[in-house]
Amino acid sequence: MTNPFIDLLAQKGTLLADGATGTNLFNMGLMSGDAPELWNTDEPAKITTLYKGAVDAGSDLFLTNSFGANASRLKLHGAEKRVHELARVSAELARNVADKAERKVIVAGSVGPTGEIMEPVGTLSHALAVEMFHEAADGLKAGGADIGWLETISAPEEYRAAAEGFALAGLPWCGTMSFDTAGRTMMGLTSEGMVDMVDGLENAPLAFGANCGTGASDLLRTVLGFAAKDPARPIIAKGNAGIPKYHDGHIHYDGTPELMGDYAVMARDCGASVIGGCCGTMPAHLAVMRDRLDSTEKGEAPSLDQIVAALGDFSSAGDGTGEDVAPKRERRGRRRS
Repeated sequence: MTNPFIDLLAQKGTLLADGATGTNLFNMGLMSGDAPELWNTDEPAKITTLYKGAVDAGSDLFLTNSFGANASRLKLHGAEKRVHELARVSAELARNVADKAERKVIVAGSVGPTGEIMEPVGTLSHALAVEMFHEAADGLKAGGADIGWLETISAPEEYRAAAEGFALAGLPWCGTMSFDTAGRTMMGLTSEGMVDMVDGLENAPLAFGANCGTGASDLLRTVLGFAAKDPARPIIAKGNAGIPKYHDGHIHYDGTPELMGDYAVMARDCGASVIGGCCGTMPAHLAVMRDRLDSTEKGEAPSLDQIVAALGDFSSAGDGTGEDVAPKRERRGRRRS
């Protein structure tokens, strides 16, 4: 299968993805509790600024402002009938930015979780989940997205439903999960388990990996878990810019651009070939990540001890598999600030 994403990855070897959506939009005035997707039609200039921030910082691909564009989430804002429209417009704005860039830039249509728990634990049926994902994916495709981009998923059942939704829309896709619970997803999946799940999908993603979670250290340990399985597909790493801190009524992330530059290089050494940031990652972080990836040769995979020294402690003793227990040690070297 040929696709602009696959072609660019083959050409460059490593792709820099974008950073945060929410963090950047909050800095532009989005209020807590508001639906960012409504800004696609209400504040298109600000969404264009969001996209241009990533492209101008050097990103090879960026995600659309459509993370919550599904009927379940938009129902909370009385906009459940606008899923296709808001997804489509998010991609149209992105397509315009990408097409004006002086280099090839990939538009990745962001698709987040439904916010509901699937059967048999919850009430969301597989068929309804597939249709929710299909509706979003179809809107993104209509708007000109090169690929779909599933992110922050916890349940294997929801990941599988999304794969079917992308297939119905005829949109190639990538998909990440969030390993934020002692090295596992909230629903208990390990890094090894994700590789096995992806391999078994009929409509498998072009690339897979991890995003968000806790800190950058934890995410790299997950990437090492992926790489240990020698997967057939490229690995994605989109870690948060440090650890969230509550200050003056707002959440701030303590990762500096320099720390994220270290993270980007180490993510590549761990085995990731699509590297970006998640919560807290701003254009200033991306610019340093771009420079470090361009100016540093790929090296050997770091040890857990080296990850801790560069990026800070892990949030749990192990990666969820019972192996690779994090070293008990004091931090040294560059600290977060």
